[in-house]
Amino acid sequence: MIDKSDLWLVIFGMGIGSFALRFVFLGIVGDRAMPEWLLRHLRYTAVAIMPALVAPLVLWPSATGGDPDPLRIAAAVLGLAAAYVWKSVYAGMIGGAAVMLIGAYWLP
Repeated sequence: MIDKSDLWLVIFGMGIGSFALRFVFLGIVGDRAMPEWLLRHLRYTAVAIMPALVAPLVLWPSATGGDPDPLRIAAAVLGLAAAYVWKSVYAGMIGGAAVMLIGAYWLP
């Protein structure tokens, strides 16, 4: 069991860290023009986060004890293909979800 004082120390520390990170970009740099190379890199931040969140769930799902699941891999591949073809994140999510739902229904 975690001591309450340790828990509050961690919560307070995370709050200070979160505030400091936001303050650097909004408070200090917010009114200045950023260089083009930095803006170009910042545009790809959101695109990089989605694969980082999805990849562990596809390759090492906790539902299967960490073993790769062919249905999840197929859903990820089809979702990626749908997103690429239609240039839409929503198409990718709907395509992947459809494969998971159909696969869960048809497979025992």
